[in-house]
Amino acid sequence: MDTAKVDRYVSDKWDEDIVPQLVEYIRIPNKSPMFDRDWVANGYMEAAVQLMENWARAQAIPGLQVEVIRLEGRTPLIFLEIPATGPETGADTVLLYGHLDKQPEMTGWDPDLGPWKPVLKGDKLYGRGGADDGYAIFGSLAAVQALQAQGVPHARCVILIEACEESGSYDLPAYVDHLAERIGKPSLVVCLDSGCGNYDQLWCTTSLRGLAGGNFTVKVLDEGVHSGDASGVVPSSFRLLRQLLSRLEDENTGRILPEGLHAQIPAERQAQAKEAARVLDTAVFDKFPFLPGMTPMAEDLAELVLNRTWRPALSVTGMDGMPPLSSAGNVLRPFTSVKLSLRLPPTLDGKRAGELLKELLVKDPPNGAQVSLDLEKASTGWNAPAMSPWLENAINASSQEFFGAPAMYMGEGGTIPFMGMLGEKFPGAQFMITGVLGPHSNAHGPNEFLHIPMGKKVTACVARVIAEHHAASVRGETQGVGAVAGGDQHGDHGCC
Repeated sequence: MDTAKVDRYVSDKWDEDIVPQLVEYIRIPNKSPMFDRDWVANGYMEAAVQLMENWARAQAIPGLQVEVIRLEGRTPLIFLEIPATGPETGADTVLLYGHLDKQPEMTGWDPDLGPWKPVLKGDKLYGRGGADDGYAIFGSLAAVQALQAQGVPHARCVILIEACEESGSYDLPAYVDHLAERIGKPSLVVCLDSGCGNYDQLWCTTSLRGLAGGNFTVKVLDEGVHSGDASGVVPSSFRLLRQLLSRLEDENTGRILPEGLHAQIPAERQAQAKEAARVLDTAVFDKFPFLPGMTPMAEDLAELVLNRTWRPALSVTGMDGMPPLSSAGNVLRPFTSVKLSLRLPPTLDGKRAGELLKELLVKDPPNGAQVSLDLEKASTGWNAPAMSPWLENAINASSQEFFGAPAMYMGEGGTIPFMGMLGEKFPGAQFMITGVLGPHSNAHGPNEFLHIPMGKKVTACVARVIAEHHAASVRGETQGVGAVAGGDQHGDHGCC
């Protein structure tokens, strides 16, 4: 494979074809079903599907099959199949994954930016969903095209683009079971929905945290009453909620208190965290838009890496029962509700964690308050299997060739439900989990952007790894692939 030719091909493909498509994709407010209950009637999801389907059908890839699969009552899924270039690899398969649904708008965008307003500034494309994860279908097909342009052989490739990842991928298990025979037996899974520590080298994700959470409500009254009359007599729902959350989290340090929500961190992951901290230095924390004078939760950089990848952590991401400041009268409110997002260690059982969380918060409420936790998510995380020598060599070589720097390995703090599911479905598969969400790209938040040079280089690296997979398959080094398991064995899943 001529690395320089791959680099040029991919760069031209992005500039001339992929970026214009992503510009149009960003314009579509195709929010995930959790954030758009009327997604079918609104038609935005369908518009995004049609954009990607039409583009894929226009690609000159011999034997490419493009199909939109629609199971009744579920979000659609784009299924693409590219035959192997020759018989050498038999039924061996590379599975590439991405999603097309988006997070909601979020406030705080700069005046010249917006979630559905694509804006090119230098080498960044701003707008919701370009990096998370609209580029995946384009990058996956471009990687294969870059190989075919040189006649470099590859195994059969299957691409899955789902439409409810940001809602927890609740439809994906049904599709994986439905398409089991057509998916086949992948020995390599490539996911383009992850992050990167910087834009200077290839980053591969070694673990993903699980997620438990939902709507936590504390009620004390049937209706609001005069705060001057009731305060000191009626317990504040906010104070009781705060008291109950103190069972879960140390408010002084942020440490999650129940030991049952922690897990042992493998020595290999600790070593990778130290190396990532060494390479990133203060970028471990200063990639976030801290206010002047704010400091991170620890001074040790490796501990910060482990905090966001292997330790449980609580975020309160929404609140009900609180009027806006402009209309907040002197009223002791009847209830307070918050949305809890508890990230879990990758190896912790999500279902058990959800049960523990509910028992902890609901049992024996103070002052006899009415307390409920509507558990929306209880997702187990993912810890990568040991990497085969051929894949480790391919990843490192691709990073050196296209970035001029060694590949790095680090866990991510988010959740990709598909990974845990595939780990069960294909126990013998190898995983390359990577992405373009680097410093300040701000997925899910305001001013989200796609770093275009990173997208190009990740695409080129994927091409190199697919080529090396073919060689390894011919040598018999990808054998031992697990077959698709029947039935829904994976349990509930949480969103990113």
